[in-house]
Amino acid sequence: MSLRSPIVSVLGHVDHGKSSILDAVRGTNIIASEAGAITQAIGASIIPLEVIKKKCGALLESLKMELTIPGLLFIDTPGHAAFTNLRKRGGNLADIAIVVVDINDGLKPQTKEAIEILKNYKTPFILVANKIDQITGYSKKSDMVLGDIQQQSPDWITAFETKLYEIVGQLHDEFGMQAERFDRVQSYTEQVAIVPASALEKHGIAELLMVLVGLAQKFLEDNLNLNVDGPGKGTILEVKETQGFGTTIDVILYDGVLKKNDTIVIGGITEPIIAKVRAILEPNPLHEMRDKKAKYINLPEATAATGLRIAAPGLDDAIAGMPVRVAKNTAQTVKEIQEEVDAVLVQTDEKGIIIKADTIGSLEALSVLLREHNIPIRKASVGSVTKKDIADAASNEEHDPSHAVILGFNIPEETTDTVKIITSPVIYDLLDQLQAWQEELTKKQAAEHLETLTKPAKIEVLQNCIFRQSNPCVAGVEVLAGTLQTGTPLLNKDGKQFTLVKSIEKNKESIQELKKGEQAAISLPDVMAGRHVFEHDVYLSAITEDEFRAMKEVKNLLSPEEKELLKELAELHRQRNPLWGV
Repeated sequence: MSLRSPIVSVLGHVDHGKSSILDAVRGTNIIASEAGAITQAIGASIIPLEVIKKKCGALLESLKMELTIPGLLFIDTPGHAAFTNLRKRGGNLADIAIVVVDINDGLKPQTKEAIEILKNYKTPFILVANKIDQITGYSKKSDMVLGDIQQQSPDWITAFETKLYEIVGQLHDEFGMQAERFDRVQSYTEQVAIVPASALEKHGIAELLMVLVGLAQKFLEDNLNLNVDGPGKGTILEVKETQGFGTTIDVILYDGVLKKNDTIVIGGITEPIIAKVRAILEPNPLHEMRDKKAKYINLPEATAATGLRIAAPGLDDAIAGMPVRVAKNTAQTVKEIQEEVDAVLVQTDEKGIIIKADTIGSLEALSVLLREHNIPIRKASVGSVTKKDIADAASNEEHDPSHAVILGFNIPEETTDTVKIITSPVIYDLLDQLQAWQEELTKKQAAEHLETLTKPAKIEVLQNCIFRQSNPCVAGVEVLAGTLQTGTPLLNKDGKQFTLVKSIEKNKESIQELKKGEQAAISLPDVMAGRHVFEHDVYLSAITEDEFRAMKEVKNLLSPEEKELLKELAELHRQRNPLWGV
């Protein structure tokens, strides 16, 4: 057994400098021919320990420990998608992560999402406070970041410290995490180390590498044991077409050896895929791996930890995020792979929303955060929205309209008149949009229910406006507050229901409702003017106790005037029953 390179994932909000930090890290040695040069593997950059030692110099000596890790392997794919894609049994494939934050902006939605995922996967991370050079008044003073900071103006240092500790405060308040500048950290197991940096000035890169190496060597050694002679184990980073080879898979190989002609087993949604390796590809050293015209070297074998491209027949149904294993015993490996896939596939509920994502890892990340917000999931699957997904979501309408929705993470936009479809590359954005839509739906449902209830109204019988004494009594009234509708039962001053509004007539026309300030004649059955109805009588609409409680539930939809009428109604009833409507 020997140690492999720790796998490092770089995460952060868009435009905060993830790619710039990664480029600065890779730029520690740009001469490809130099001994110990950085290797550009598929989907990863391998930085040998010798290069790190050369860059960090005396910084590594301060660690006072024997360094036995061979180097660091950085996952290249930008954004947090790579992190959520790369899963393995028992946790995330990345051993440690870097969260890049613009020190001037603090924690943004994608940053918070990344930290939430790291927290759920129990993956340690270092926070890089990037763009210190953009704090007003900065000028380069030293090649080392701490020396540079100390030589800035007092105003600049005050602004820097304020911004840094605002981030410390955000980590504490929103995630319950303790954090401190890396040189002030007292316990790396209890505090998140923050490395100030400027990717533009290449500041903080040596310090970042030093902290990464120190943490990996001290705390991750047990996780880095590598079986150099064992069967290869990896995770799919991307599935793509490669000219001359058809469908290929980019894989991070994190254990063992993979050889040409090996039989591999790949996790699938329905069943594992069995294939024979036709070619193991790496970019030519002088070609960028994402260049479509890049030339590839055909390798006889590859040893972990590295990134590589595998060509094999039958990869059309392969999915990013799925495990890959070299099969010594195919049947046994198929069983193990299926168990591993079952372990990471999303558990679903009998009722709930439909969720989709681009990869199995993204799907799991989305489901974890939805669970934290107590949002049930009925169905979870990888890929674009299908007609079956829409039909499944539509079937939720009958039981719970708030579940007639599909959430899509990192998938193409889709629209339909049947159900609500929400897509976004940011999980928190999906959550915000879902909650906003559900709140709007709840308001709409409440408003529709409100329409079925008796409307609050207060009316006064006008002087000299008794037009008929009885059968029915017809009197002229004015609405003092609220809205009077036909069919509204009425309460007298004693709080007793004594009649209802059979009809409303205005300007010799029958109307259905009368608003505040309007006057009309109303017909009142089963009462007599002079015995039950008198001029200047004031009546309230007779809202039942159940209707009163229902209105209290949606009081935000009521006008101030309607709320006052309900309050007056309750006071009238509570003269006889103190607990009415409570």
